Amino acid sequence: MNLENKAMKSIAQGTFDETFLEDGFFVLTSQNETDVVEVIEREIDSSFIQFHFCTRGSGAFIFNQGSYTLNIKEETSLLLYNPQRDLPIHLELQPNSWLVSFVISIKKFHGLFSRDANYITFLTDDNKDKKYYTDGKISPSMAVVLNQLISFNLHAFIKPLYFKGKVYELLSLYFNRNEEADIEQCPFLVDEENVAKLKKAKDIIIANMAEPPTLQELSETIGLSLKKLKEGFKQIYGDTVYGFLFDYKMEVARKLLESDDYNVNEVALKVGYSTASHFIAAFKKKFGTTPKKYITASS
Repeated sequence: MNLENKAMKSIAQGTFDETFLEDGFFVLTSQNETDVVEVIEREIDSSFIQFHFCTRGSGAFIFNQGSYTLNIKEETSLLLYNPQRDLPIHLELQPNSWLVSFVISIKKFHGLFSRDANYITFLTDDNKDKKYYTDGKISPSMAVVLNQLISFNLHAFIKPLYFKGKVYELLSLYFNRNEEADIEQCPFLVDEENVAKLKKAKDIIIANMAEPPTLQELSETIGLSLKKLKEGFKQIYGDTVYGFLFDYKMEVARKLLESDDYNVNEVALKVGYSTASHFIAAFKKKFGTTPKKYITASS
């Protein structure tokens, strides 16, 4: 990659990972692990309600050719609905940011609450034809579900079924006005403090992926017992600590290889492998091909 191309990459085109659930209902996820802003676009017409959840970093939704902006920050959500005009997504996702969105038709959504539409403010007869934008905090129980969606690592053929169940769970938590909804489902996570500790553990292993701490060192650093670290981490992130780290390292390696700025040996060292052979074996285990073949296929 030449210097001119590098200078132009302060903003890059990104994409959503889209999971179709059923007619009028789909999930969009995006993880910007780069050091540049990613612009992601998706057409959405006026018959849909949009729910957006930022679990890490921040982003901005741009409307009307830049005349209006809605910001979304870490651990916050946005609900967008305007029956009078289309609301296409134009998202500027900041570096190291993760976003989970789901989009559902108003017809399907109303059917979920039709027996008690007054429970949902913007579904009442007085408001159903009015635009509705609102932001909110992501509760710890919602954070658990969102991280399970992001960290999905089961067989691909059950992904729509798994996502549908998780999105319905997320909707229930989102609209549950009972303050007890903030209590995590996992018996090892009884307050926001423990969730914050597990999030810190994730940040620590990512920041030190080339030389990660032992589980014992990690538990002592975050102030959580080894048992709660292991079981709580798997509940929130859907994998063991080192299983999560392995997937993260392989994604970093893949993107470094795609950048064409590093050779295989350099990428291996950056993600914590002392020998190229061990890295090549790990990469093949994850992606089913060697780094060199992957580079050739991507170029």
